[in-house]
Amino acid sequence: MKKSIRYISLALLLGCAASFSSCSDYLEKQPSNELTKEKVLADWNLFEEFHFDTYNFLRHGALRVSDSWLDAATDLAETSYANGGVRTSFNIGNYYGSGGYSELYDTWESRYRGIRKCNMVLENINLVPKNPRNTDEEHAEYVKLYTAEARLFRAFFYWEMFLRFGPIPIVTDVLDPEEDMITPYLNRPTVKEYVVDFILKELAECEADLLDHATAWATSRAGRLSQPVARALASRIKLYMASPRYASQSGITWQEAADAAKSFMNDYGQYFGLFALENISPVENYGNAVLYTTYNDNNNETIFFRNDGSIGWGGISADTPVGEGGRGGNCPSQNLVDMYDMIDGSSPFAQYDATGAPIYSNGAAAPAINAASGYDDANMWENRDPRLQATVLYQGTPWGTMRTDSKIDVRPGMADNPTGNANATPTGYYMRKYIPATILSSNHGGTARRLWTIMRYAEILLNYAEAINEVNGPCQEVYDMLDAVRHRAGITGNVADRADLASKEAMRNFIHKERTVEFAFEEHRSWDVRRWNVAVEALSRPIYGINVAMDGTVSRKVAQQRVFEEKMYLYPIPEAEVWKTGIENNPGW
Repeated sequence: MKKSIRYISLALLLGCAASFSSCSDYLEKQPSNELTKEKVLADWNLFEEFHFDTYNFLRHGALRVSDSWLDAATDLAETSYANGGVRTSFNIGNYYGSGGYSELYDTWESRYRGIRKCNMVLENINLVPKNPRNTDEEHAEYVKLYTAEARLFRAFFYWEMFLRFGPIPIVTDVLDPEEDMITPYLNRPTVKEYVVDFILKELAECEADLLDHATAWATSRAGRLSQPVARALASRIKLYMASPRYASQSGITWQEAADAAKSFMNDYGQYFGLFALENISPVENYGNAVLYTTYNDNNNETIFFRNDGSIGWGGISADTPVGEGGRGGNCPSQNLVDMYDMIDGSSPFAQYDATGAPIYSNGAAAPAINAASGYDDANMWENRDPRLQATVLYQGTPWGTMRTDSKIDVRPGMADNPTGNANATPTGYYMRKYIPATILSSNHGGTARRLWTIMRYAEILLNYAEAINEVNGPCQEVYDMLDAVRHRAGITGNVADRADLASKEAMRNFIHKERTVEFAFEEHRSWDVRRWNVAVEALSRPIYGINVAMDGTVSRKVAQQRVFEEKMYLYPIPEAEVWKTGIENNPGW
């Protein structure tokens, strides 16, 4: 019997499932019968489409976890509606809960399907007849390129698995379900074997054969993997491997992490920058850095992204204030709001810890204030870092078209906090970042592009700042990287002028804070606090919010209690996979 090309689940990848797991890809669009493996391998065009379909395995972060965001499983936000995925699972320590299914089970299953797809490309690409329209030289170039892309995809999928589950079996062959495949893949590799010897090696070896910048950033190839993508991903991974949680196991040093970021700037920095159009406010430039494309909007900041099409009201309604007719959705926390500096670059609070947050002494919701900053809890949003306005919708913010005065109003009984509306913000805030305002025009009839940014140039700069601070302590190179990011956002002061940042430890905590506010809601926080070894401190802390009285008085409150234990540094391996394969589960699960 001929085998059809279908995606297969992890358990089948390890040899224990009974049937293939299908996916809605081009191979499933045959009107009568499915395309077989033999047909695809006999036609270069079909094989090429099969390979290109791997791009569909890049995921969008918006509402990805059962109508909630991954950052709502951190201290940055809380999902407003009661059945939000992370709210009923990760937030209460119930990692096997159905609300977290798409983060736990779907990640495991889809990443292994993507890996198998890459293995199929790599194993069969030299067997497929060339397109008759291509010369032998052209065909050889395509083979080299698609081989490199498949290796990069596979490395990325394995990296995503590592973040959640730690080192899991590395499968590089297309396994036959009719044979015994379990025995070679029961033992889990070390961190060094998995990340350094496999993932980083793959990235280094495939980079030269990928599309160069000029080719990959052409309009017709928007979103394709490229040489800069491989190098940027290597920079991220080396930074993680040099961090406290992994350094002793990986052998990667802070100097190597700094060198990786520096090599990107040296070799590819000429093509990238921090998105900053002239005559546009810092608020808009920062917000559009994750929305705009290179080919339509001259966005030179995006490096690696999922290239999605346009969306309308249905694409943002779940994360829009209830006063605008939305469901509330991903509501930022006071914890996040407290991390933003003043517009002059000074810190509003007296002390910050290694999580990047101000210190909430003795469980109090209000940190000790730095009086020299001019911060006042009664007017907490005034004169703050413009990224706050670009990320968070707070009381009085102009927004939308459905209210009488088109401003956010979270006072009791008002438009965004109506009596009896279960979806009203539990924190006193709504999300602004990643929500294209143009969709709200014409009675919510507008449309807009919303790609998902996986890596952007600001990360390279902050990677270098973090690593070189660990090597040399506060120095001009650290100041330059931080000032570039902060000045683009509209902050006026210079980091070098901050007397409170003279020590390596103080600068470390400051950089942790800076990464958090720069990359809020871009799926960095969950992994950063883990690699810094401060996840228990950050993620078991209460979620703070505010109440705004009818007279405008602002008071702090505890919006939600959270659960995070040491074992939650790693997700549990899905129970079904443990039962089927006998693979060792993660500690504590």
